Amino acid sequence: MPATSPCIFGEVLLDCFPTGERVLGGAPFNVAWHLQAFGEAPRFISRVGNDRDGNAILDAMLKWGMRTDGVQIDEGLPTGRVDITFKDGEPAYDIVHPSAYDAIVPDAATGHYSVIYHGSLALRDAASTHALLDLKKRLATTAFVDVNLRAPWWNKEHVTQLLEDADWVKLNTDEMSLLASPSSSAVNFVAEHQLKGLILTHGAEGAEIVTPGGENVRVLPAKNLNVVDTVGAGDAFASVMLLGLLRNWSLQLTAERAQSFASRMVSQRGATVHEPYFYDDVMATWQVDGRQELADV
Repeated sequence: MPATSPCIFGEVLLDCFPTGERVLGGAPFNVAWHLQAFGEAPRFISRVGNDRDGNAILDAMLKWGMRTDGVQIDEGLPTGRVDITFKDGEPAYDIVHPSAYDAIVPDAATGHYSVIYHGSLALRDAASTHALLDLKKRLATTAFVDVNLRAPWWNKEHVTQLLEDADWVKLNTDEMSLLASPSSSAVNFVAEHQLKGLILTHGAEGAEIVTPGGENVRVLPAKNLNVVDTVGAGDAFASVMLLGLLRNWSLQLTAERAQSFASRMVSQRGATVHEPYFYDDVMATWQVDGRQELADV
């Protein structure tokens, strides 16, 4: 296991469309998928049902070369699922509850993990929250919290507690307005929660990273993007932010690469890509743009 191996905790599920199409998803799973393609061999901790969907997820992970030793099997609860319906062209999402990822039990992970990434959706029930707290207590490493507020599966008090234990936090401007006081700035948010960094995404307006030292990095999407699907763009951005932290890239370079990768992802259908050449091309571009940076890793 690499000395900088990341630990990814949270939901894996299937987005189920009225057409019968079923697409792998879940922010933590998407991040783990990307990191695997970038050569980081993450330990992904989740839980699936002993059912067809759970088997399909494990099979996809194995084919992608991912570790499956952190994925638990639940004999009673089904694999996570989001049922998507459309009315007048607008989608509605039913995040099925309870699901197997709501009942994650303490994992046996040992050794050194340089970062633990998790969101907030998988912590809607006490069991998975307890499992995460146990993991953080034993591993005592950097915590990267990717806020994912999905009504009705969150409350401000619970999410605020997660922020108190975070080193890095990623959220979008709408989530910031729900969690911070009306007069609070990004700088104040960093100070209030004693963060090492705040990643604030602005959708089509790009993203900014704010640190307690006053550094503020702003990045914008590429111009004239061919936008096919924005689902998972934030997960793509988060995965490269994690990669930069793991490889000690500068904050500016990390943010630029994260935005570039997110821009590439929105030109694809779905939150992940199953062709290795897609990621090979991304990394080849990074070598051209930052050869010395990669050589120092």
